[in-house]
Amino acid sequence: MEWYQILLIVVGVLVGIGLGFVLGIGYRKKVAEREIGSAELEATRLINEAIRSGESRKKEMLLEAKDEIHKSRTENEREIKERRSELSKQERRLEQKEAALDKKTEAFERKEEELAKKLQKVTETQNQTEEIKRQQMETLEKISQLTQEQAKQYLLQNVEDEVRHEAAMKIKEIEAQLKDEAEEKGREIIATAIQRCAADHAAETTVSVVPLPNDEMKGRIIGREGRNIRTLETITGVDLIIDDTPEAITVSSFDPVRREVARLALEKLIVDGRIHPTRIEDMVEKARKEVDRTIREEGERACYETGVHNLNPELIKILGRQKYRTSYGQNVLNHSIEVAHIAGLMAAELGVDIAMAKRAGLLHDLGKSIDHEVEGSHVQLGADLARKYKENPVIINAIEAHHGDVEPKTVIAVLVQAADAISAARPGARRENVENYIRRLQKLEELTCSYPGVDKAFAIQAGREVRIMVKPEVVSEDNMILLARDIAKKIEAELEYPGQIKVNVIRETKAVEFAK
Repeated sequence: MEWYQILLIVVGVLVGIGLGFVLGIGYRKKVAEREIGSAELEATRLINEAIRSGESRKKEMLLEAKDEIHKSRTENEREIKERRSELSKQERRLEQKEAALDKKTEAFERKEEELAKKLQKVTETQNQTEEIKRQQMETLEKISQLTQEQAKQYLLQNVEDEVRHEAAMKIKEIEAQLKDEAEEKGREIIATAIQRCAADHAAETTVSVVPLPNDEMKGRIIGREGRNIRTLETITGVDLIIDDTPEAITVSSFDPVRREVARLALEKLIVDGRIHPTRIEDMVEKARKEVDRTIREEGERACYETGVHNLNPELIKILGRQKYRTSYGQNVLNHSIEVAHIAGLMAAELGVDIAMAKRAGLLHDLGKSIDHEVEGSHVQLGADLARKYKENPVIINAIEAHHGDVEPKTVIAVLVQAADAISAARPGARRENVENYIRRLQKLEELTCSYPGVDKAFAIQAGREVRIMVKPEVVSEDNMILLARDIAKKIEAELEYPGQIKVNVIRETKAVEFAK
């Protein structure tokens, strides 16, 4: 095919494409014009419909508004009518009340006039009465020769005397009744406490007996030239009594702790078999540690049994030492525990602090743990220990007052006094019987009365104090001090007694004259 043919074909194709494009644009334009015309017609139709719908809605709303206005007007007219009717009724009621008030006012005015007249009459009558009364008083004053004020004072005095007499009689009657009831209640409380706290007692002594396996052991304990027994006695501070008693050695000491240490050391030496001074020292040291541990455990046991808590550890140790202390054969630790229980029981009956009562009862004989080491009575020593370890003032007062050395300031102090007496007075609690007790007091009074110038002597507080009344014309103020010292030294030399005895010398001068 030639090139011009190809060119013609290409030109023809291009011309066909151009014609098709032109014809397509014309067609789309016509279609668009038709659509625009249809849209305008539709828009016109919608606008017309909206106008017609708006006019219709407008008419409906106007009609509804007219109806609503009509209803509101009708309601308002009805309410106005009802209010007018109510107002008319109220006006009528007010007019009726006003008329009634007018009538009442008139009646009150009439009554007021009548009352004024009556008041005037009453005033006149009262004046007449006052005048009559004045005349009568003048007549009475002339008859009695007393003024009105004097007569009033006389009557008041008589009434006051009568009332005071009746009050005194009533108070006396109430006091007697309360005293009877208090004594009965006290006996009941003490009896209940004694019954609920019944304890067994076993008298203890100041010696301990150590059994021996055979008599040959006595020689080994004595040692060559007595060196073993001397070493043991020197280290422990006790006396070993080796007599004819078969297979036994007696350990004697006023200090129960020393005696217990010596007893334990002897038992350990006997079991060990090696008895010489060095071994004795080792066993005594072990026995001391064992006794210290026992003392601490016994103090803790006493606190646990009585429910006493927060006690200073040093006080617990001092308390535990009472296990090895006796008073007339009564174990002091068991006695203190029993006093704590009894005081607690009585405190519960009286509504007093039970814990405080038990604490005071447990610590009341605290001084007996050290009274053989330190000068002073066990009461004062116990109070000093309690102060040292910051005990409550109530506890300190109970310790000081349990033997009457000071006045009890609280109910708890009185309860501890009673509990201490109950525990010590139980049958079998203490070895000293009544006869020995009375004999000791009699001997104390006889010894005191043997001095010249002594008028009377009284042993009080269970023999813990002797009160001496001297003749003032024989014993001077200066000689009183010398006399008290001489009597104290003679008591120390001739009497046996536990603790201390207070010598109280009293010199009293009296002047007596008779009025005739």
